[in-house]
Amino acid sequence: MTTATTNGIIYLIGLGPGDPQYLAPAASQALSESDVVIGFRAYIDQITELIAGKEVISMELGQELERAAAAVESAYSGKSVAVVSSGDAGIYGMSGPVFRVLTDRNWNGQSPSVVTVPGISAMQAAAAVLGSPLMQDFCAISLSDLLTPWEKIRSRLEAAGQGDFVVSLYNPRSKRRQSQLLEAREILLKHRPGDTPVGLVGDASRPGQRVKLTTLQDLEKDAEFVDMVTIVVIGNSTTYLHAGKVITPRGYEEKTRG
Repeated sequence: MTTATTNGIIYLIGLGPGDPQYLAPAASQALSESDVVIGFRAYIDQITELIAGKEVISMELGQELERAAAAVESAYSGKSVAVVSSGDAGIYGMSGPVFRVLTDRNWNGQSPSVVTVPGISAMQAAAAVLGSPLMQDFCAISLSDLLTPWEKIRSRLEAAGQGDFVVSLYNPRSKRRQSQLLEAREILLKHRPGDTPVGLVGDASRPGQRVKLTTLQDLEKDAEFVDMVTIVVIGNSTTYLHAGKVITPRGYEEKTRG
């Protein structure tokens, strides 16, 4: 498809973890300047008061490319479009699908313009609840094999274990996917001890927030606590528990336990 000259704009907006106080002022401003707001139904419901009177396109999970296509089409017609994601749009959010659709349309990089408004990710929100688990090198791995082959995910888990990374697991468990979390546990147990601290945070910063501390060894029996909106934070070889907090020291100095 050919590019078109347009004054349209796409805002890729991260709404943060859910609590309105964590919505960035820049995100609120971008929403106010948009003609159209597009997003997953639950995220649209989260910002209803901020988008009154605007054209709203609400879709379900699994329709990411459809949302992206609708946003790009509206922007090419000259509209200002807000594409909303939970957390940060660039972390398992809508930035990728939108840029994919723009690439397929031979986008020239300028028209329509694209502005990314960062948000607080679910991983950051979970870490804030737990203490300071991400104080050394860490990685985020999604256990959903909907878009990524499971063998590729396995290889990333192996690499994270070998590299002694603190690991944050997204999309760890669903009604359809019961085994991936336990397989991830087995992979990481090959590289770190069973008493490695693990923090489970469901619906971080949202109503109904749930927190549970466990260990890598005991994660199997605590798996029922985990669902799609839970972030699983698995410590590295230096991570410890103290006063109900998961703490990774800034460096590899000797740990102090209390």
